[in-house]
Amino acid sequence: MYDIANAPCSWGVDDPKNPHLPAWQKVIGEARQAGYSSLELGPWGFLPKDPAVLTQALEEHQLSLVAGTLFDDLVSESNFSKMVELTHKICHSLRNTRIARALGKFAPPYLVIIDFGNPERARFAGQSGKAPRLSRDDWQRLVNNIREISHIAMQEYQVRPVIHPHAGGCIEFADEITQIADDVPHFEAGLCLDTGHLYYAGLSPEKWIERYIDRLDYLHFKDVNKAIFQKVIARGTDFFTACAEGVMCPLGQGDIDYAAVKATLESHQWQGWITIEQERDPRDVAGSLADVSASLSYLKKMGF
Repeated sequence: MYDIANAPCSWGVDDPKNPHLPAWQKVIGEARQAGYSSLELGPWGFLPKDPAVLTQALEEHQLSLVAGTLFDDLVSESNFSKMVELTHKICHSLRNTRIARALGKFAPPYLVIIDFGNPERARFAGQSGKAPRLSRDDWQRLVNNIREISHIAMQEYQVRPVIHPHAGGCIEFADEITQIADDVPHFEAGLCLDTGHLYYAGLSPEKWIERYIDRLDYLHFKDVNKAIFQKVIARGTDFFTACAEGVMCPLGQGDIDYAAVKATLESHQWQGWITIEQERDPRDVAGSLADVSASLSYLKKMGF
């Protein structure tokens, strides 16, 4: 059994300071119009920070929250106090807002933990042979920081932390996913694998989902336009520029084999929440409603 949500990044909302972002009311209105019952919080500060205001808006649109996201530099010691503060804010909001229904071993809400903020890694997204790896000390600091954030989320707020490998971050490629799964035990944090980011890293989504099915608490679904992907990788284009060029597309219109993904999930009787995402430039927001509608329709036709 699966439930399907969406996220503000499908409307181009990744950086809350971007002057081109759509109104938050447009995002939640179109999410409901497209047929979704739940939404991610998106970057802190985009949706209302006051849980009472947010709850009222969600209830008006018959929506709930499935997750919040910590998307920042999780390596630098100088940035970590900011990440701790943000963890408290996000988790407090999640625990005091309308939450998605329980499904799977670990129920919502989730705190999706993504490292991003190293300019060199962002520059070499999808290019494993060129992307510099963290030193041993820097990697250990990343692990320690993730474990501390996870402890805050679980112990103080009962929000389930899930680690999300991400294109252009310091947890992206096969060796890094394997290492983070070894270094952070499942009782401390689960995994949120993302089909689009696995593909971007040169990995088979269905094979890596199967490999970590017992650690998989939450899923993100994307699709990737192969022709655009090949061009941006050949040019060495950074990830968000690639998104602005349309490297992400509606589900079923790209190169990811969702029949194989579904077969993998069914063979293990996996149950849980799946969030569809389609990162894009917010100046292209006019296409969001049609795209998120097409993605949901595609999954429903497949039997998700």
